[in-house]
Amino acid sequence: MSILKHPIFYISVLVASALYIANRFEVPLPNWMYFYINDFLCMPIVLGTCLAILRILKKTEALYVPISVVLALTLYFLIYFEWLMPQINTRYTSDIIDVGLYFLGAILFFKFQKQLF
Repeated sequence: MSILKHPIFYISVLVASALYIANRFEVPLPNWMYFYINDFLCMPIVLGTCLAILRILKKTEALYVPISVVLALTLYFLIYFEWLMPQINTRYTSDIIDVGLYFLGAILFFKFQKQLF
């Protein structure tokens, strides 16, 4: 369960959670923090959690998320949060920068998962 012990994973979850809570309590922070940081952290947190669960279920640390799964899950999140949800709920907006941040987070997870997780 090395992924659950790695500080980068915990820091990512902590930052994302802190931003979510700050937003709920309307803490004044720069807009870019609210609009972009969690989009960047989303895929590493989701993929890291999936990897940890798979490693626990399979009882091995030798598993890694293949690029096809990384890209498919990222595409799913993009379709859901950047296309579908903005049509259903005004709270969500579609932003091309978000798309880039989702993919950047996903690619960085894929590139570094063997070293960090």
